[in-house]
Amino acid sequence: MKLNSLVLSTLLFSSLGYSSTVLGQAPGKHPTFDVNAEAFADLQILRYQVPGFETLSLQQKKLAYYLYEAGLSGRDIIYDQKGKYNLLVRKTIENIYGTYKGDKKTADWQKFKTYAGRVWFSNGIYHHYGNEKFLPEHDFSYFTRLVKNSDLKNFPLKKGESIDSFLSRIKPIIFDPKFQPKMVDLSPNIDNIVASSNNFYEGVTQKEVEDFYSKFDNKGNAPSWGLNSKTLKVNGKVTEKVWKVGGMYSAAIEKIVVWLEKAVAVAENAQQKDALQKLIKYYKTGDLKDFDDYNIAWVRDTASRLDVVNGFIEVYNDAIGKKGSFESVVSLKDLEATKRIKAIANQAQWFEDNSPLMPEHKKKKVTGITAKAITVIVESGDAAPSTPIGINLPNADWLRKEHGSKSVSLSNIIHSYNVASSKGGGTLDEFAYGAEVKERIKKYGALSSDLHTDMHECIGHASGQINQGVETPDKTLRNYSSALEEARADLVALYYVMDPKLIEIGVMPSLDVGKAEYDSYIMNGLITQLTRLKPGDDLQEAHMRNRQLNANWAYQMGKKDNVIEFVKENGKTYTKINDYSKLRTLFGQLLREIQRIKSEGDYEGGKNLVENYGVKVDQELLKEVLARYAKLDAKPYKGFVQAKLVPVVKNNTITDVKVVYPTSFYDQMMEYAKKYSFLPVEN
Repeated sequence: MKLNSLVLSTLLFSSLGYSSTVLGQAPGKHPTFDVNAEAFADLQILRYQVPGFETLSLQQKKLAYYLYEAGLSGRDIIYDQKGKYNLLVRKTIENIYGTYKGDKKTADWQKFKTYAGRVWFSNGIYHHYGNEKFLPEHDFSYFTRLVKNSDLKNFPLKKGESIDSFLSRIKPIIFDPKFQPKMVDLSPNIDNIVASSNNFYEGVTQKEVEDFYSKFDNKGNAPSWGLNSKTLKVNGKVTEKVWKVGGMYSAAIEKIVVWLEKAVAVAENAQQKDALQKLIKYYKTGDLKDFDDYNIAWVRDTASRLDVVNGFIEVYNDAIGKKGSFESVVSLKDLEATKRIKAIANQAQWFEDNSPLMPEHKKKKVTGITAKAITVIVESGDAAPSTPIGINLPNADWLRKEHGSKSVSLSNIIHSYNVASSKGGGTLDEFAYGAEVKERIKKYGALSSDLHTDMHECIGHASGQINQGVETPDKTLRNYSSALEEARADLVALYYVMDPKLIEIGVMPSLDVGKAEYDSYIMNGLITQLTRLKPGDDLQEAHMRNRQLNANWAYQMGKKDNVIEFVKENGKTYTKINDYSKLRTLFGQLLREIQRIKSEGDYEGGKNLVENYGVKVDQELLKEVLARYAKLDAKPYKGFVQAKLVPVVKNNTITDVKVVYPTSFYDQMMEYAKKYSFLPVEN
């Protein structure tokens, strides 16, 4: 499970740090490093540093490099998972961008360049956050000219296909908004699988899929059935194509395995070596029991300085929460920033015991939470270019309960967000109400956001337990599972960010930090996250639904006591918190209810919460917010150019590995196209 970057990229937090008496002060970065790279459409491309890499041993640097190559080798997979035609479109765009012989100074070329950037950023033709299909701003006649003035040999044509036939075939894929319009459709009372345009399913209905997986053993410590496969019909029978060596995506997975095998040879210790070997075995067999064995071994590896997430992990891109998207995050432990999150993890049992959950829904024993702050070296797949800011894995409830979990905060990513936000945009000044709130967020916003991330991942996802006999939440809560799980983890963080316990353990100086988080969260959940929508939109993405659900429910339930109010001044709408203590109580009540829904597998209860509080948007307010935001020098979404590892080779031996910081997202995408394109276009 991951916490995305919406809060950090929507609000403007100070990057000035906080009192040195607080554990885990943000690590120092080079003051002249420019975090900004490029901007286009609704996107701001940032850069991050990898402090501490130069202090690693040669063995550790080699390990990082091999894991870096393994992660990037799976890049094609996420494109294909997010849409059957994504690789076709991407490779067409790459050929045009690299070989077009026409005028590149025209307005139409800039429109094409923007479209290309959006496809690369979203890993396909669907918006990385809203999931809707986006179209080029230029017309098809210009696209025809682009194709015919590029290297015709390099387009992904079918055998014997003419260029005109190719253009006819690709036209609806790129230009028809009604052709496969949405990657994930979470709307109620529809067949969510049929309505979604991802490539996890083909020719099957939601009922057929649910019936197919209901026949698997789902009792006790059952694997996450369906996590690493495409479900489809063969000769009229529902079956799977497993993602493994020799199966679907084999060409890319084979490359991943080659680099993982190199990594095994330079592992830091026996535990890390064991985990990597089990990951390789899983990629070779495709057996989800092998994946569980890998996760257990991975959780046990707590001593290594370097770490990696690599596999089919998060299920947000599947409307019913079964299929895992490929992602990889290679990292090294941030020793200083780890002190803060570790202090929280050390008190995990106290937080569980003192939570507002029903007693029967609390874990009697919180097992093995390993918490750390990490410095990202490279991200790929579904973790890039748009990155999480926190991660808690493994996802399976039984694994977390019996074997523990790892919770991480991505410290150098968060640092770049904070630096970028502090340099301009004006979102905080435009949308926060009153000088007191603005000053509090400027003073404590970076710390409050860090604490929220730490608790969301560390004690949020790791809290609570499912009633005996109830299937896992992704099965019982289906299309509402992700939103409810993220809402629950947020509520744990929100409930405790106003607790004196955090002052006692030395991770924050005063409850003003908690107030800053409440100010930011309510403003974001009810107003500023709307900057990512278009007129007429409702909320579809799970994290956005979660934030509005929590904020809107608290607003509605607190109306009698005027806990939160909307204030209108000079034609502008703001949120104002009048009672922080009562708001905390409301957050606790909602946390208790959402945990009950998850523990009991109450689909109707979950549906009612999400649909009534987390989906519908006040269109007049949306219109106002968009008009105000349009006047600011800001982009609603941010992502990253990846750092590059370059081996120094002498006499066929790696003698060092250097970190290079690219400045052009476009150049990096074209470099990746040449080096990491392993999957064929299925025509």
